[in-house]
Amino acid sequence: MIKSVNFKRSLVTSAIAGCMLTLLSQCQQVSPQAHKALGPLQSNTLLSKPVGLRTELMLGTQVFDIKDAKPEFSWVIEDTGLQSAYQIQVYQLAQTGAESLVWDSGKVESASSLAHEYSGEALLSSENYRWQVKVWSHTGNGISQQSAWSEPQIFTTAKVFDNSVSTYQQTTSLVSPQSITQLPSGKYLIDFGKVVFGYLALELRSNKDGVIDVTLAERGDMNGAIPKQDPRSSVRYYTVPVEVNEKFDTYRVNPPRDKRNTKSDKAIPIPGRFGRITPFRFVEIDPKGLELSDIDAKQVFIHYPFNELSSSFSSSNQVLNDIWDLSKYSMKATSFAGVYVDGDRERIPYEADAYINQLSHYAVDNQYTLARNTHEYLLAHPTWPTEWKQHSVMMAWTDWMYTGDIDSLKHQYSALKEQKLLRFLANEQGLLVSHPNGTHQTSMDIVDWPPVERDGYEFKDINTVVNAFHYLNLTQMADIAKVLGYSDDAAEFTEYAARLYQSFNQTLFDPDTGLYIDGVGSRHSSAHANILPLAVGLVPENRVPKVVKYVKSKGMAVSVYFAQYLLEALYRHGHQEHAFKLLTSKDLRSWYNMLRVGSTITLEAWDDQFKPNQDWNHAWGAVPGNITARYILGVQPLTAGFEQVAIAPHFAGLEYAQGKVPTIRGPINIQWRTRTSANQNTTLVKLTIELPGNTQAQLRLPKDEGQFIKGVKINDARVEIEEDGQLVDPILAPGKYQVDIEYQ
Repeated sequence: MIKSVNFKRSLVTSAIAGCMLTLLSQCQQVSPQAHKALGPLQSNTLLSKPVGLRTELMLGTQVFDIKDAKPEFSWVIEDTGLQSAYQIQVYQLAQTGAESLVWDSGKVESASSLAHEYSGEALLSSENYRWQVKVWSHTGNGISQQSAWSEPQIFTTAKVFDNSVSTYQQTTSLVSPQSITQLPSGKYLIDFGKVVFGYLALELRSNKDGVIDVTLAERGDMNGAIPKQDPRSSVRYYTVPVEVNEKFDTYRVNPPRDKRNTKSDKAIPIPGRFGRITPFRFVEIDPKGLELSDIDAKQVFIHYPFNELSSSFSSSNQVLNDIWDLSKYSMKATSFAGVYVDGDRERIPYEADAYINQLSHYAVDNQYTLARNTHEYLLAHPTWPTEWKQHSVMMAWTDWMYTGDIDSLKHQYSALKEQKLLRFLANEQGLLVSHPNGTHQTSMDIVDWPPVERDGYEFKDINTVVNAFHYLNLTQMADIAKVLGYSDDAAEFTEYAARLYQSFNQTLFDPDTGLYIDGVGSRHSSAHANILPLAVGLVPENRVPKVVKYVKSKGMAVSVYFAQYLLEALYRHGHQEHAFKLLTSKDLRSWYNMLRVGSTITLEAWDDQFKPNQDWNHAWGAVPGNITARYILGVQPLTAGFEQVAIAPHFAGLEYAQGKVPTIRGPINIQWRTRTSANQNTTLVKLTIELPGNTQAQLRLPKDEGQFIKGVKINDARVEIEEDGQLVDPILAPGKYQVDIEYQ
């Protein structure tokens, strides 16, 4: 862990690089035995059978096309206990209905319910298998119990085993109109309420054969579909002539081909069974002189499987509720390609886009194969920005922390180490010497996008943003190397991170201004050059106040992409009120503005004026989805796979909030309500926490500047807390907790 206490402090250990991107700058990794776990309000007396079985991270009664010859199995324990042992059985299923046991693990003493590798007879390709699991557990009352066998999951192996990511096929949903109206012009307007990627299924009655014009549009209002307002615009508007028959009939309306987003070997191809697709919300029908009646239509919505019930959020702030809904829907709506893409204009994956997409997808759905598939695609198909390549390490680390599965790390470690860590660019001080924008054919520094969002950033060979990301990558690679058993690499990465910490603070800090400069040789201090060091733990404690003050003075001086790191920096360093104001702002540069202009999916930029050709369907704009889960509700993994979880909610700006955050071990529910005492001197918070089985939590309570925590009770028992809000006896066992906090 890197602990930025003062300038001279070196890197001690990289055990939890996750602290780097959380407010838990003082967090610690604690074994279940290190502290006595606090008991929940209620404990189950009977151990339920495991649920939520996964093969290669895939949920479902039956999953297909498993590409790993030794797949990993995971499950969920719904009870309030901790698993102590498990037993897995796998059967091959014959077409005759007979089945034969191919692996019985026997009883295995283990607390892990995640990513257990198959170790039986060699699996055959294109065959059906079923597996089941039972567990032993120490439930909350201290009694050891054995569960019944789980319901089985059936999996079908692929034609060829190649260790690539096993994924679902895209699916479709039918969406009914919110309204169908006839306009004064005689045209018909259909409003579906939200934009989907797909095509139109139309039915109507015509008085005779003829041709009508059907327009599919992203943008519209009560007066009709709105054409492009700027020739550079990427907001979709297609008019398709449709031949109709006399009397009643049904029609499928697909848009014409867009040459840019269907480029061979560039854009991600859409399965042929769907035909051409487009994002659209509004449909306008011009009868062209025909008499039409009995009009009905459906959006055929193409998306990756998505569980709407995995997450929820509501609060006393309606703006936050609305932008969380916008972010959640954006995860589903933009999943149409089977990998994360940058919107409809290009339909190409980019690493930084994918990383934010991954964080927000994990925050609203317990689906992990889409992110992993995108990550591994990008390892093989990297894009040009230097910093985007660095996001591949961040995606790999996040995949592991959220799934507890090291399979992808094992197969991709060499690529991460040799290609994405970029150590080949390091000078003798450990600083990366990279490529200012426009000076290299295949790799260029980008800092932020679009260029207007760079706050005057001055590009130099040694770039502050590039090196801040490099520091984070080194700490994450140390964790990855350690879990894979590469202890020499882990020690080396830790040493490099310590050296970079020193070099960064000696070389890229201006003592006259107390701020970080854009690069070696620059005298300019952009918002970006100060935000990212704060976010990744590079700023010594004695420097933090001035850097934070400067960052706050800049406001939202960054893009929708870099806003991710701005909010993380503020929450990490205890400035939750300012972060909340930015998050819920109604200024032009805000998520609220995305709703105000009429989009139902997050935008590529704050507004068309900052990027006239922007997509109105770009998932990297969905930062509030993960910020709400990770910082406002405060749920983040402390150890891989949520074996231990940090619960660190931020109450600022909210009288009440409640949310369900999905994890691979089951949902975590957080709820609170605040009230001020009659004398206005004390704020009382009633916080409820529900933890799934086989996980433990550390609770940290936030404090605003000048605020004091007078007392804390958990389940009516008073508990001790440290000055930073950490519980003295911090481990919460699975179950439900009522936490009463008194602030003064």
